[in-house]
Amino acid sequence: MDTVLKAQRDDEVFDVVNDRDEVVGQATRKKVHAKRLWHRAVHALVFGRDGRVFLQKRSMLKDTSPGCWDSSCSGHLDSGEGYDAAVVRELGEEIGLAVKAENGLKAVFKVEARRETGWEFVWVYCLESEGPFELHPAEVEDGAWFTTDEVTQGIVERPKEFTRSFKFIWMVRAGMVSR
Repeated sequence: MDTVLKAQRDDEVFDVVNDRDEVVGQATRKKVHAKRLWHRAVHALVFGRDGRVFLQKRSMLKDTSPGCWDSSCSGHLDSGEGYDAAVVRELGEEIGLAVKAENGLKAVFKVEARRETGWEFVWVYCLESEGPFELHPAEVEDGAWFTTDEVTQGIVERPKEFTRSFKFIWMVRAGMVSR
């Protein structure tokens, strides 16, 4: 990984939260992940008019799950940032999609912090869009459209190709596990 990019990521500051998702402090990304502190994240699932979902293949520069398939976009909340603002920012940063929270972007469900999410409380959002997408090369290696059955089958048959948090979120969405 590029050392400048790694240093910038390690220095990011996140809110640390308690079991009720209430802010109790702040810490750097590096400390939050090393100590497995509870923190916050968002995932967005972008669906086309035909019902297929756009997934991103994470850049090989990522510190976790490089080269794995993930939600259309995902990311941490910056310290002091709300979930809705974070998902709008992440959609723009990762896949170049300019949206507003009030224009079809729906918070669908929340997942409690747990091992499967990397100790993150996660709000999952859905929206409909055909793009166009502009993938950020440091964040996203590739992107592709999949039917929901293709995603579920891929997770079952090739679980190592998908991030742990995405697999869990997808199974919650499908009603196969509880959140």
